[in-house]
Amino acid sequence: MNTSTINALSPLDGRYASKLEALRVELSEFGYMRRRVQVEITWLLALSQAGLKELPPFTKQARDHLWSLFKGFSMADAEAIKVIEKTTNHDVKAVEYWLKAQLAKNTLGVEGHSAMLAATEWVHFSLTSEDINNCSHALMLKAARDEVLQPALSRVTGLLRQMVKDFAHIPMLSRTHGQTASPTTVGKELANVLVRCERAMSRLIRVELRAKMNGAVGNYNAHLSAWPEFDWEAFSKKVIETPEPLGLGLNFQPFSTQIEPHDYMAELFDAVARTNTILIDLSRDIWGYVSLGYFKQKLRDGEVGSSTMPHKVNPIDFENAEGNLGLANAVLRHMAEKLPVSRWQRDLTDSTVLRNIGVGLGYAALAYQSLMTGLNKLEINKAAIAEDLDSSWEVLAEPIQTVMRRFGLPQPYEQLKKFTRGEAMTAELMRGFIEGLELPQEEKDRLLAMTPATYTGKAAELAKRV
Repeated sequence: MNTSTINALSPLDGRYASKLEALRVELSEFGYMRRRVQVEITWLLALSQAGLKELPPFTKQARDHLWSLFKGFSMADAEAIKVIEKTTNHDVKAVEYWLKAQLAKNTLGVEGHSAMLAATEWVHFSLTSEDINNCSHALMLKAARDEVLQPALSRVTGLLRQMVKDFAHIPMLSRTHGQTASPTTVGKELANVLVRCERAMSRLIRVELRAKMNGAVGNYNAHLSAWPEFDWEAFSKKVIETPEPLGLGLNFQPFSTQIEPHDYMAELFDAVARTNTILIDLSRDIWGYVSLGYFKQKLRDGEVGSSTMPHKVNPIDFENAEGNLGLANAVLRHMAEKLPVSRWQRDLTDSTVLRNIGVGLGYAALAYQSLMTGLNKLEINKAAIAEDLDSSWEVLAEPIQTVMRRFGLPQPYEQLKKFTRGEAMTAELMRGFIEGLELPQEEKDRLLAMTPATYTGKAAELAKRV
């Protein structure tokens, strides 16, 4: 085993490292550097196409070379930037210097080499560090949401949808306040979760990821000092909103201080946290149904449930999901509350917090994997569900008293309360009570034919509708 994994302070980079590689590519410091290089190159190329006489357009070969610095960005490149940062003590300036060095030393043989050398001081032109950082964060979050989180959630909801279909007609005892209650179906209870998840996911998808490139305090001061007649706001908007690779493919933020205000991040993290809360609810409910025996778990050779009790098959995947969803929400909700708050035109409290985006979303991604593993292990135990229903005839007190109300029988609720409350009900006792009611025979026959397993209302129909 890799000793660096054993020594990792966070389990995301230790025990669970192999499960989060897709997210690590985007939300690690390496991913952050890579996106900064993308933003710097995008800005430089856009400037070269802006018609500024001091910066002629690059040749196609030169443009391709610049893009190769982003597309081929490697761990060695990231380490080289870190070496520069030891001197600058400034991470964005280190990226700038690294990129300038690439233009100076790696362009021999590239058509337009001299023009690229002359353009080195156009790297990071008029921008403040936060122009690079906020665009990079938005690109990182876009990739994390669209390429990792959303697909993972879609796999969960896809599996839930199949379970809803498979179990739509399987009757199940409800439990309100932990007590026996009107029956439902297994599929309908899963459908409740599916609908909530899909609604929450739609909010997550709709969050607009915003970015700005307006300088040190948001007013294009430096930009206009160089070219006062140039429409820098329109230019910045075009760079930000034009789809990749010609632009960044983000939403333009027209008003800001030195930093983009992070409101969209709060909205995004809230949307993830709301989705996570629904999945915590699901994890706890499935845990309970496993405990009741409604679901069995597929066995894996060699797996151990307890160090001392050989019989145990623990619902650990749902426990892991619940725990990691809670950790994710703790981080995400702190970021959602903190990030939109900044003293005056800038303070650095957001910078250190933003470095934990990968922590919050990492725990969420890990939880989605655990949930998928757990759901895939489940096997419905129809016999246990049926047995639970058949031992709970008291739930028919509700339909009986409701029919009695319809036909004007005296004190139906009170009669059923006295008859059933605290008593062990059987089919014979309930049917004996029905036989003694002064109801039309067809209504009496309908109640006599009813069982806990058939008293499910529209549960199956509602499940199939989903």
